[in-house]
Amino acid sequence: MCRWLAYTGEPLRPSILILDTQHSVVAMSLNSPLGAETVNGDGFGFGWYPEDAGPGSMPATFRSIEPAWNDQNLREISHAVRSPLFFTHVRAAAGPPIQQTNCHPFRYENWLFMHNGYISEFGLIKRDLTYAVDPSLYAHIHGTTDSEVLFHLALTLGLADDPIKAMRDAIRMVESAGNKAGNQFPMQGTIAVSDGETLWAFRYSSQGRSRSLFHSADIPTLRGMYPDAERLSAFGEHAQVVVSEPLSDLPGVFLEVPESTVAVLDREGYRHEPFLEA
Repeated sequence: MCRWLAYTGEPLRPSILILDTQHSVVAMSLNSPLGAETVNGDGFGFGWYPEDAGPGSMPATFRSIEPAWNDQNLREISHAVRSPLFFTHVRAAAGPPIQQTNCHPFRYENWLFMHNGYISEFGLIKRDLTYAVDPSLYAHIHGTTDSEVLFHLALTLGLADDPIKAMRDAIRMVESAGNKAGNQFPMQGTIAVSDGETLWAFRYSSQGRSRSLFHSADIPTLRGMYPDAERLSAFGEHAQVVVSEPLSDLPGVFLEVPESTVAVLDREGYRHEPFLEA
């Protein structure tokens, strides 16, 4: 469906990951070996927390319907800014139209959200799910995607207080509505969520066959494995990357996030927690 990358750690220029890696997200937009679609050219988005922003600050976003590989503005911005936490997403539209408001990541206050996957037969349950969104949040849904509705459901269900529980409750609501409409496997995907301090990366599908998801091993471990890798000098001790598919072919650099799992990444490192059961 789509491909995405999220970074957290010491501030760096996003272009180092978005453009300059062996299998960068921009490269994936043209050729995605592990994706459901090889080409992801139906727009892209880039969201980042500025280097000097304090806790609770709103992130900046840049979204476009241009293919990521052909957008000079993405290259300019990702070279110019520095950020301790950023998201980028390349889209392969599965139904909703190609328009800027349908490009990820989505933003609300200090939160960023992006999704690779779909709510199966969304049109059958769209009304029920959309009406379950809190009225104070409803006006913030600007596009037509299932992903944006899922984000606002999670916000409604307490994302700010307990992100894992809120995502669990939102997906259970999707599955309940889908099952009532006769759909056995309503939910598919990987999801990234952040408040600017912590990054939560979810891998889950109702069928137990989710899209691929990986995160990097910790930098001290990688430096021990590859002491001559000059590229690692660009990253600080707390740098961590979550991505739809590995950015390089070096063994051991990227670890697969298991099925039905949430990876929690922050200044303390990473940990995995069980997340629902298909």
